[in-house]
Amino acid sequence: MDLHSVDLNLLVVFQHLYNVRRVSRVAEALGVTQPAISNSLARLRKLFNDELFIRTSRGMLPTPMAIELAEPVAAALDALHGVFNRQLAFDPATSQRAFQIAMTDIGEVHFLPKLMHALGERAPGITISTVRNTAVNLQEEMAAGQVDLAVGHLPDLTAEFFQRRLFRQKYVCMFRPGHPLDRPTTTRMAREDFERAEQVMVVAAGTGHGRVDDFMARAHVQRNIRLRVPHFVALADILHATDLIATVTEKFAQRSAQHFGLRYIDHPLDLPDVQINLFWHARYHQEPASQWMRTLLFDLFSE
Repeated sequence: MDLHSVDLNLLVVFQHLYNVRRVSRVAEALGVTQPAISNSLARLRKLFNDELFIRTSRGMLPTPMAIELAEPVAAALDALHGVFNRQLAFDPATSQRAFQIAMTDIGEVHFLPKLMHALGERAPGITISTVRNTAVNLQEEMAAGQVDLAVGHLPDLTAEFFQRRLFRQKYVCMFRPGHPLDRPTTTRMAREDFERAEQVMVVAAGTGHGRVDDFMARAHVQRNIRLRVPHFVALADILHATDLIATVTEKFAQRSAQHFGLRYIDHPLDLPDVQINLFWHARYHQEPASQWMRTLLFDLFSE
Protein backbone atom coordinates (compact mmCIF):
# COMPACT_ATOMS: atom_id res chain seq x y z
CA MET A 1 0.00 0.00 0.00
CA ASP A 2 1.38 3.43 -0.99
CA LEU A 3 1.11 6.03 1.76
CA HIS A 4 0.17 8.70 -0.75
CA SER A 5 -3.12 6.85 -1.30
CA VAL A 6 -4.05 7.04 2.40
CA ASP A 7 -6.34 9.89 3.47
CA LEU A 8 -5.48 10.86 7.05
CA ASN A 9 -9.14 11.61 7.72
CA LEU A 10 -9.97 7.95 7.09
CA LEU A 11 -7.70 6.93 9.95
CA VAL A 12 -9.43 9.45 12.21
CA VAL A 13 -12.79 7.90 11.32
CA PHE A 14 -11.34 4.43 11.93
CA GLN A 15 -10.12 5.36 15.41
CA HIS A 16 -13.44 6.93 16.39
CA LEU A 17 -15.40 3.94 15.12
CA TYR A 18 -13.14 1.58 16.99
CA ASN A 19 -13.61 3.54 20.21
CA VAL A 20 -17.37 4.30 20.16
CA ARG A 21 -18.77 1.61 17.76
CA ARG A 22 -21.65 3.86 16.60
CA VAL A 23 -21.76 5.67 13.24
CA SER A 24 -24.12 8.31 14.65
CA ARG A 25 -21.80 9.14 17.54
CA VAL A 26 -18.76 9.33 15.24
CA ALA A 27 -20.63 11.69 12.92
CA GLU A 28 -21.58 13.89 15.88
CA ALA A 29 -18.04 13.93 17.24
CA LEU A 30 -16.52 14.87 13.90
CA GLY A 31 -19.25 17.31 12.92
CA VAL A 32 -20.25 15.53 9.70
CA THR A 33 -23.25 13.56 8.47
CA GLN A 34 -23.81 9.85 9.01
CA PRO A 35 -23.65 9.19 5.23
CA ALA A 36 -20.21 10.85 5.20
CA ILE A 37 -19.02 8.41 7.89
CA SER A 38 -20.52 5.49 5.96
CA ASN A 39 -18.70 6.66 2.84
CA SER A 40 -15.40 6.86 4.77
CA LEU A 41 -15.97 3.34 6.09
CA ALA A 42 -16.53 2.08 2.55
CA ARG A 43 -13.23 3.61 1.49
CA LEU A 44 -11.48 2.06 4.48
CA ARG A 45 -12.85 -1.36 3.60
CA LYS A 46 -11.58 -1.00 0.05
CA LEU A 47 -8.20 0.27 1.26
CA PHE A 48 -7.60 -2.64 3.63
CA ASN A 49 -9.64 -5.25 1.69
CA ASP A 50 -11.54 -6.11 4.85
CA GLU A 51 -14.96 -5.31 6.35
CA LEU A 52 -13.22 -3.84 9.44
CA PHE A 53 -16.53 -3.19 11.28
CA ILE A 54 -19.63 -5.39 11.25
CA ARG A 55 -23.03 -3.91 12.07
CA THR A 56 -24.68 -5.75 15.00
CA SER A 57 -27.28 -5.05 17.64
CA ARG A 58 -24.39 -4.04 19.89
CA GLY A 59 -22.99 -1.55 17.40
CA MET A 60 -20.16 -1.71 14.89
CA LEU A 61 -17.94 -4.53 16.06
CA PRO A 62 -14.33 -4.67 14.81
CA THR A 63 -13.03 -7.55 12.75
CA PRO A 64 -9.72 -9.21 13.65
CA MET A 65 -8.06 -7.00 11.02
CA ALA A 66 -9.48 -3.88 12.70
CA ILE A 67 -8.33 -5.10 16.11
CA GLU A 68 -4.84 -5.62 14.68
CA LEU A 69 -4.83 -2.13 13.13
CA ALA A 70 -6.18 -0.30 16.18
CA GLU A 71 -2.96 0.07 18.15
CA PRO A 72 -0.65 1.21 15.33
CA VAL A 73 -3.31 3.62 13.99
CA ALA A 74 -3.76 5.15 17.45
CA ALA A 75 0.02 5.46 17.90
CA ALA A 76 0.39 7.10 14.48
CA LEU A 77 -2.39 9.60 15.13
CA ASP A 78 -1.03 10.40 18.57
CA ALA A 79 2.41 11.07 17.04
CA LEU A 80 0.94 13.29 14.34
CA HIS A 81 -1.17 15.14 16.90
CA GLY A 82 1.96 15.79 18.92
CA VAL A 83 3.78 17.15 15.86
CA PHE A 84 0.97 19.43 14.73
CA ASN A 85 0.22 20.73 18.21
CA ARG A 86 3.74 20.78 19.51
CA GLN A 87 4.63 23.68 21.78
CA LEU A 88 8.34 23.87 22.43
CA ALA A 89 8.21 24.13 26.18
CA PHE A 90 10.65 26.58 27.69
CA ASP A 91 10.86 27.02 31.43
CA PRO A 92 13.55 29.60 32.23
CA ALA A 93 13.67 28.51 35.87
CA THR A 94 14.84 24.99 34.92
CA SER A 95 16.39 25.54 31.47
CA GLN A 96 20.05 24.76 30.86
CA ARG A 97 20.01 26.63 27.55
CA ALA A 98 23.25 28.27 26.36
CA PHE A 99 22.70 31.52 24.45
CA GLN A 100 25.31 33.11 22.21
CA ILE A 101 24.86 36.85 21.74
CA ALA A 102 26.85 39.10 19.41
CA MET A 103 27.86 42.43 20.93
CA THR A 104 30.82 44.77 21.22
CA ASP A 105 32.96 45.04 24.34
CA ILE A 106 31.25 48.33 25.17
CA GLY A 107 28.01 46.39 24.82
CA GLU A 108 29.32 43.87 27.33
CA VAL A 109 30.00 46.71 29.78
CA HIS A 110 26.45 48.01 29.43
CA PHE A 111 24.38 44.84 29.05
CA LEU A 112 26.07 41.97 30.87
CA PRO A 113 26.06 43.10 34.53
CA LYS A 114 22.33 43.75 34.56
CA LEU A 115 21.51 40.77 32.34
CA MET A 116 23.49 38.29 34.42
CA HIS A 117 21.93 39.62 37.62
CA ALA A 118 18.45 39.11 36.14
CA LEU A 119 19.33 35.60 34.95
CA GLY A 120 20.62 34.73 38.39
CA GLU A 121 17.18 35.53 39.79
CA ARG A 122 14.98 34.14 37.02
CA ALA A 123 16.98 31.53 35.09
CA PRO A 124 19.98 30.28 37.09
CA GLY A 125 20.76 27.45 34.66
CA ILE A 126 21.03 29.61 31.55
CA THR A 127 24.52 30.52 30.34
CA ILE A 128 25.64 33.33 28.05
CA SER A 129 28.53 33.50 25.60
CA THR A 130 29.36 36.66 23.68
CA VAL A 131 30.93 36.94 20.27
CA ARG A 132 32.13 39.93 18.27
CA ASN A 133 30.10 40.64 15.15
CA THR A 134 33.37 41.37 13.35
CA ALA A 135 34.86 37.98 14.32
CA VAL A 136 32.27 35.87 12.48
CA ASN A 137 30.02 36.06 9.44
CA LEU A 138 27.13 37.24 11.57
CA GLN A 139 24.39 36.77 8.97
CA GLU A 140 25.38 33.16 8.31
CA GLU A 141 25.95 32.33 11.98
CA MET A 142 22.55 33.69 12.98
CA ALA A 143 20.79 31.96 10.10
CA ALA A 144 22.39 28.67 11.20
CA GLY A 145 21.44 29.21 14.85
CA GLN A 146 25.06 29.42 15.99
CA VAL A 147 24.46 32.98 17.22
CA ASP A 148 21.06 33.50 18.81
CA LEU A 149 20.82 37.28 19.04
CA ALA A 150 22.79 40.39 18.20
CA VAL A 151 22.75 43.73 19.99
CA GLY A 152 24.15 46.96 18.64
CA HIS A 153 24.25 49.24 15.64
CA LEU A 154 24.22 46.70 12.80
CA PRO A 155 22.85 48.23 9.58
CA ASP A 156 23.89 45.18 7.51
CA LEU A 157 21.34 42.95 9.27
CA THR A 158 18.27 43.77 7.18
CA ALA A 159 16.78 41.04 4.99
CA GLU A 160 15.79 37.86 6.88
CA PHE A 161 16.16 39.61 10.24
CA PHE A 162 13.76 41.10 12.74
CA GLN A 163 14.92 44.00 14.87
CA ARG A 164 13.61 46.00 17.78
CA ARG A 165 14.92 49.30 19.04
CA LEU A 166 16.33 49.38 22.56
CA PHE A 167 17.57 52.97 22.81
CA ARG A 168 19.35 55.86 21.13
CA GLN A 169 22.31 57.67 22.62
CA LYS A 170 24.64 60.53 21.80
CA TYR A 171 28.42 60.85 21.94
CA VAL A 172 30.27 62.91 24.52
CA CYS A 173 33.85 63.80 25.46
CA MET A 174 35.24 62.09 28.56
CA PHE A 175 38.32 62.90 30.67
CA ARG A 176 39.64 62.69 34.22
CA PRO A 177 38.49 65.04 36.97
CA GLY A 178 40.89 67.96 37.27
CA HIS A 179 41.77 67.81 33.57
CA PRO A 180 42.64 71.24 32.09
CA LEU A 181 39.34 71.00 30.14
CA ASP A 182 37.36 70.21 33.29
CA ARG A 183 35.77 73.62 33.75
CA PRO A 184 32.79 73.90 36.09
CA THR A 185 30.81 76.23 33.81
CA THR A 186 31.52 74.38 30.56
CA THR A 187 28.86 71.97 29.32
CA ARG A 188 30.10 71.63 25.74
CA MET A 189 33.70 71.29 24.59
CA ALA A 190 34.94 73.83 22.05
CA ARG A 191 36.13 72.38 18.77
CA GLU A 192 39.55 74.01 19.06
CA ASP A 193 39.99 72.48 22.54
CA PHE A 194 38.97 69.08 21.18
CA GLU A 195 41.42 69.24 18.28
CA ARG A 196 44.25 70.45 20.49
CA ALA A 197 43.76 67.89 23.27
CA GLU A 198 45.66 64.62 23.21
CA GLN A 199 43.24 61.79 22.51
CA VAL A 200 42.86 58.06 22.88
CA MET A 201 41.01 56.46 20.00
CA VAL A 202 39.22 53.11 20.18
CA VAL A 203 39.60 51.48 16.77
CA ALA A 204 36.25 49.74 16.22
CA ALA A 205 35.59 49.37 12.50
CA GLY A 206 32.19 48.00 11.60
CA THR A 207 30.50 49.32 14.74
CA GLY A 208 28.55 52.46 15.57
CA HIS A 209 31.70 53.85 17.16
CA GLY A 210 33.66 53.27 13.95
CA ARG A 211 30.92 55.13 12.07
CA VAL A 212 31.49 58.18 14.28
CA ASP A 213 35.25 58.09 13.62
CA ASP A 214 34.50 58.03 9.89
CA PHE A 215 32.16 61.00 10.32
CA MET A 216 34.89 63.06 12.00
CA ALA A 217 37.39 62.11 9.28
CA ARG A 218 34.99 63.27 6.55
CA ALA A 219 34.42 66.51 8.48
CA HIS A 220 38.22 67.10 8.38
CA VAL A 221 38.48 67.24 12.14
CA GLN A 222 42.14 67.46 13.17
CA ARG A 223 42.53 64.94 15.98
CA ASN A 224 45.68 64.73 18.08
CA ILE A 225 45.68 60.94 18.51
CA ARG A 226 48.33 59.82 20.99
CA LEU A 227 46.99 56.31 21.63
CA ARG A 228 44.97 53.76 19.68
CA VAL A 229 43.46 50.72 21.36
CA PRO A 230 41.24 47.97 19.90
CA HIS A 231 38.68 47.89 22.72
CA PHE A 232 37.11 49.83 25.58
CA VAL A 233 38.22 47.54 28.39
CA ALA A 234 41.08 49.72 29.67
CA LEU A 235 39.75 53.07 28.50
CA ALA A 236 38.48 54.32 31.86
CA ASP A 237 41.73 53.36 33.59
CA ILE A 238 43.75 55.13 30.90
CA LEU A 239 41.74 58.34 31.11
CA HIS A 240 41.82 58.30 34.89
CA ALA A 241 45.64 58.27 34.89
CA THR A 242 46.40 60.65 31.99
CA ASP A 243 45.40 63.91 30.33
CA LEU A 244 44.00 62.07 27.31
CA ILE A 245 40.39 62.58 26.29
CA ALA A 246 38.07 60.17 24.45
CA THR A 247 34.92 60.25 22.36
CA VAL A 248 32.50 57.75 23.88
CA THR A 249 28.80 57.00 24.10
CA GLU A 250 26.90 58.73 26.86
CA LYS A 251 25.93 55.49 28.59
CA PHE A 252 29.55 54.37 28.76
CA ALA A 253 30.48 57.81 30.11
CA GLN A 254 27.76 57.61 32.76
CA ARG A 255 29.03 54.23 33.93
CA SER A 256 32.64 55.46 33.92
CA ALA A 257 31.64 58.50 35.94
CA GLN A 258 29.93 56.26 38.47
CA HIS A 259 32.77 53.75 38.89
CA PHE A 260 35.87 55.81 38.08
CA GLY A 261 34.79 59.35 38.91
CA LEU A 262 35.44 60.48 35.32
CA ARG A 263 33.88 63.62 33.86
CA TYR A 264 32.15 64.13 30.52
CA ILE A 265 30.60 67.01 28.58
CA ASP A 266 28.82 67.46 25.26
CA HIS A 267 30.89 66.83 22.15
CA PRO A 268 31.87 69.89 20.08
CA LEU A 269 30.68 68.21 16.88
CA ASP A 270 27.09 67.37 15.98
CA LEU A 271 27.81 63.67 15.78
CA PRO A 272 24.97 61.37 14.71
CA ASP A 273 23.24 59.56 17.52
CA VAL A 274 23.70 55.82 17.52
CA GLN A 275 20.64 53.58 17.71
CA ILE A 276 21.08 50.28 19.51
CA ASN A 277 18.78 47.51 18.31
CA LEU A 278 18.13 43.89 19.19
CA PHE A 279 18.33 41.56 16.16
CA TRP A 280 17.24 37.97 15.54
CA HIS A 281 16.88 35.79 12.45
CA ALA A 282 13.42 35.11 11.03
CA ARG A 283 13.95 31.35 11.39
CA TYR A 284 13.82 31.69 15.18
CA HIS A 285 11.09 34.31 15.44
CA GLN A 286 8.63 31.83 16.99
CA GLU A 287 11.12 29.86 19.10
CA PRO A 288 9.96 30.13 22.74
CA ALA A 289 13.48 30.30 24.20
CA SER A 290 14.44 33.09 21.81
CA GLN A 291 11.17 34.90 22.51
CA TRP A 292 11.79 34.74 26.24
CA MET A 293 15.36 36.07 26.00
CA ARG A 294 14.31 38.84 23.62
CA THR A 295 11.53 39.90 25.98
CA LEU A 296 13.93 39.90 28.92
CA LEU A 297 16.48 42.06 27.07
CA PHE A 298 13.77 44.46 25.95
CA ASP A 299 12.30 44.75 29.44
CA LEU A 300 15.73 45.38 30.95
CA PHE A 301 17.16 47.84 28.44
CA SER A 302 14.51 49.44 26.24
CA GLU A 303 13.83 53.14 26.62
